[in-house]
Amino acid sequence: MQRFIAVRFLQSLLALWVMSLIVFGLARMSGNPLDVMLPIEAMPEDYERLEKHWGLDKPVTTQYIIFIKKALQGDFGESLKYQGQSAMGMVAERLPATLELAGYALFISILLALPIGVLAAVAKGTYWDTSAKIVALLGQSLPAFWLGIVLMWIFSVLLGWLPSSGRGTLSHIILPAITLGWFQVAVIMRLVRSSMLEVLDSEFVKLARVKGIPEWKVVWKHCLRNASIAPLTVFAIIAGSLLTGSVITETVFTWPGVGLLVVDAVRSRDFQVVQAVVIMFAGIFILCNLMVDVMYAYLDPRIRYQ
Repeated sequence: MQRFIAVRFLQSLLALWVMSLIVFGLARMSGNPLDVMLPIEAMPEDYERLEKHWGLDKPVTTQYIIFIKKALQGDFGESLKYQGQSAMGMVAERLPATLELAGYALFISILLALPIGVLAAVAKGTYWDTSAKIVALLGQSLPAFWLGIVLMWIFSVLLGWLPSSGRGTLSHIILPAITLGWFQVAVIMRLVRSSMLEVLDSEFVKLARVKGIPEWKVVWKHCLRNASIAPLTVFAIIAGSLLTGSVITETVFTWPGVGLLVVDAVRSRDFQVVQAVVIMFAGIFILCNLMVDVMYAYLDPRIRYQ
């Protein structure tokens, strides 16, 4: 088990390093940030002065080495747009709002998808199963930005029940959380249903029923535990998608999180903030995958020996 964890950890570090190369290169390819920072009438001397101040006059390889050295110490430099503020400090300031939104979206996804998926498998071919398939189809086909606008129009404009933007009370997070988690409801529900169908036809379930174990215990304890491996595998992808997908949701609902911050940073070519956000998202995504790999090996010991 220790060797399995060590190999996965080294692979995670390699993935994070590759991600740093990609985001560093793409940020430089987006254009010169001085074109945004300086006025139109700026002289070449002004460009040279600012390039020297921000270290943009150095070769790209030198800039990358400096970036990596500082990043290993948790320093991603100062924001080009908001001078005097550190990039990671701005990300850390916005991160609680994004985590709050992702947490509520994940809670709503599991709360809806788990019982719907189990009941759809148990009642296969019935009206309930058909309704669950329709929910899954709508969940995977409706774009998040369209769903968010429609929910905002119905519950904020027409009915006036919920606020359409901002962050504060619990009512502010309901619409963004549903918008962000709606796609994940379909994904988790379909996985739970297909996994449960396989487990329900297995021999140990028939034996459990023959021994007289109550049906609810067979379904919700024995079957659901064995059917949880496949949904657990995609849990990391779901958690990462909730964070990275929050960019669209936060923009629609003006949610003051990291997603809205990175949109502003991309528009202003703020390299430091973009790099800090992407590296942080990548780190969270890779960490979630690492944790799932370990849990997966724990649930199925054959994995660690392959």
